[in-house]
Amino acid sequence: MDNSYIIAIDFGTAYSGYAFSLTKREAEIDPRLKSWGKKTSLRTPKTPTCILFDEHEKFLSFGYEAQSAYFRTRGDEARNKFFFECFKMSLYDKVITFEQASGTQYIVVDCGGGTIDITVHEVLEGGALKELHKASGNDLGGQTVDKKFKEFLREIFSDRLWDEYEKKHPGEMQKMMYDISVLKENDDDDVDISCQYNLGEMAKEQQKIEKFFESLRGVSWNEGSIKISKEKVRSFFAESLNGITKSLREILKKGFTIKYILLVGGYSQSLILRQHITNQFSDQCKVLCPSHPQEAIMKGAVMFGRNPALVASRISAFTYGVSLSLRFDASKHRADKRYTNKEGEWCDGIFCVLVKENEEVGWDKTSEYSCTPIERDQTAITFAFYRTERNIQGLMYVDEWGVEKIGSIILESPVTARGMNREIKLQINMNVDFMLSVVLL
Repeated sequence: MDNSYIIAIDFGTAYSGYAFSLTKREAEIDPRLKSWGKKTSLRTPKTPTCILFDEHEKFLSFGYEAQSAYFRTRGDEARNKFFFECFKMSLYDKVITFEQASGTQYIVVDCGGGTIDITVHEVLEGGALKELHKASGNDLGGQTVDKKFKEFLREIFSDRLWDEYEKKHPGEMQKMMYDISVLKENDDDDVDISCQYNLGEMAKEQQKIEKFFESLRGVSWNEGSIKISKEKVRSFFAESLNGITKSLREILKKGFTIKYILLVGGYSQSLILRQHITNQFSDQCKVLCPSHPQEAIMKGAVMFGRNPALVASRISAFTYGVSLSLRFDASKHRADKRYTNKEGEWCDGIFCVLVKENEEVGWDKTSEYSCTPIERDQTAITFAFYRTERNIQGLMYVDEWGVEKIGSIILESPVTARGMNREIKLQINMNVDFMLSVVLL
């Protein structure tokens, strides 16, 4: 593994990117980041998470290029394209350099477009990190603010007009929403949103455009732009900021000795967000944000890939298990779980626990389980893995409520001479992201 490549992919709800390192693990080097947006005269560490397909569902482009191409389409041409953005939520660590001493405890708040992800770390002797609280958070990321902007535009122009605009000019509407998403990073001040040409023309067909703004507070028409007061803009952030504040307060009540709150992720570029968190928590701890918070996660992931021991242990967010078959016992097992083969009667889908929720898991921790085939001439064995957040007291089967399948593997066992006396030792490495690797011993 000394010469292995390390590639970190940050697939975010709103923006995505990657970083990589091509040097030996022991070499100290700053990870390299892919720059995006060259064809659109931009240079950013991430690109919008959007993808464009043609009418035959053939891939056309991703990121800025997809966005730019779709923005240029009109009418039927746009409706014949398949444009998807922020689709990660439909599918639903962070390293930053600061003066650290053994025993220092801090909170990392990953402020993404879709979610807010929060973890608590402690610095150990030697500089490695220990997770103190399982990853938590909410789905009130930066897109919550975008939705509030969009709802307000709909209120200005009426549902009927806005729906017609979205239908006839989807590319132009997406361009307008992108401009709004960029405005979140601006100073806490009034904002001017350029009114797209076709929206303005459609509005004028109904009445003088100024009349749309007469009955609303906090907004006015400003020579081709929609001017929104800073007080109104702040109101768009309220739900998201209140959600972040609530999540942080719940963690701070747990008795940790928190010295820092570290803000990372694209949404943390918002001055309004940073000021809010500072105002709420500066009397308890210091609030920090790196100069390039959008890059922090990808660079941190590369650093971790080069040295997994950087995070000595994590707290499991789920109970993980594997599905097994045992000899059927009518006094213990559900009748509908019974099945028969030439070796006898079996109970299918038993949930065998590998690691429990809130259990501390070392970066190199392994779990082992020994089993045997259920047929003497069996040449392949399927292991299906599951996870759950429910209380596992009384949990017996993988098809019970709250249990989710996360994957499976098929292991070949072609030599059947020993029949059912073959021992299959399942060794599972619960690494930092609790991904499962299995070795047949």
